[in-house]
Amino acid sequence: MANSLVVLAHPEPTSFGADWARASVSGGMAAGDSVRFRDLCGIGFDPVERGELYGTDGPFDPLKAQETQQVPTDIAGLVADVEWADRLVFHFPMWWFGPPAVLKGWFDRILVHGRLHDVDHRFDRGRCLGKRALFCVSTGATGAGCGPDGKEGNVRFLLWPIAYALRYCGLDICEPVLVHGVHGYFEGREKADLEARLKGVIADQANVMATLDRRELWPFNADSDFDRDGRLLRNAPVHWPFVSH
Repeated sequence: MANSLVVLAHPEPTSFGADWARASVSGGMAAGDSVRFRDLCGIGFDPVERGELYGTDGPFDPLKAQETQQVPTDIAGLVADVEWADRLVFHFPMWWFGPPAVLKGWFDRILVHGRLHDVDHRFDRGRCLGKRALFCVSTGATGAGCGPDGKEGNVRFLLWPIAYALRYCGLDICEPVLVHGVHGYFEGREKADLEARLKGVIADQANVMATLDRRELWPFNADSDFDRDGRLLRNAPVHWPFVSH
């Protein structure tokens, strides 16, 4: 039994993405989890971090404000969600080669400095050690187009920045669930095939939630793989092109 937080970043409550997120909720509950569901667009989440939210007088320094000022009331519960959760499941579509702005704003505002990370508690010493994150992602392009040699770019590389933000806080990152070719321009037989395929994804989400603790993890370099200047040691392994020799 675990505490599972399901975060939805999609503006349309009747979308496949929203149905998929609700399947994570029901699947988690069926597995015996305590589940919290946060529909960011549905709750009117404000994604723009700024000084006026902290009553800052003078130039706004996000890290200092987050660490020294009271967490704004509109996000206090969302920050507490992350502290409470053992598993974070994010549902979102890829828009313009990245997540929707509302989810990027969640990272900007909710990963509060002084609560979920600080200079002495990050990466291998992160405050969120032991927690897992899973991205459940839809793309409009095909699986081939989102692959390593695809014209759309390797979707795993596109997900790396937000994965690394969570890794910075100490979380483990699970191999994502990717569903491709999801868009509203199909007609006739192609539309029917898509709808049948998406129903299968939703039906399988209970199994995804039940086996989340056994899901393959993305590899990252350990703190010990870097020198004092933060450079990767020559004998250290390379897991991603973003951190390499």
